[in-house]
Amino acid sequence: MAACMKFTQRVWKSFIDTKGHDAQCFPHLQILRAKPGVVETALKIQPSNLNRVGTAHGGLLLSLTDTLGSLAVASRGHFMTGVSTDVCTSFVRPAGKAGDTLFGKATLTSLGRQVAYTRIDFTNANGELVAYGTHTKYIGKSATDPKNVKFSDDGETIIEGGSTSD
Repeated sequence: MAACMKFTQRVWKSFIDTKGHDAQCFPHLQILRAKPGVVETALKIQPSNLNRVGTAHGGLLLSLTDTLGSLAVASRGHFMTGVSTDVCTSFVRPAGKAGDTLFGKATLTSLGRQVAYTRIDFTNANGELVAYGTHTKYIGKSATDPKNVKFSDDGETIIEGGSTSD
């Protein structure tokens, strides 16, 4: 498994291990692919993710925008992914019902010394866009975390920093 994928999964595990919001809302989120700057995920929608009309709640997609934006930052070697300064999600069509799979693709559009910008596209099983969002993160203090790494351009190996294991 490529170093970028292992590292991004390690960061996701740290989100789950804190037993906070992510662990409560979407503990079964699957990372399908990760390469530097791009993370692709899948989530089977649960009954607890629904609104009162039986479709995926908008808050689920907004929370996923936040989390997947963070994982896009992680895919560039940041173990600590900074703090959110802006999160926005636009809803195009219902995202699905319980049992449906929601796919997310998070792309890091810019990574500076202080701020990172991401875009997240959500699609259904038919490949239709159901929502999209943007997430801005202040990464100034987290950019020097000792657990950060630097990947080769293809994300296959770590060329600087620690390993992909704890």
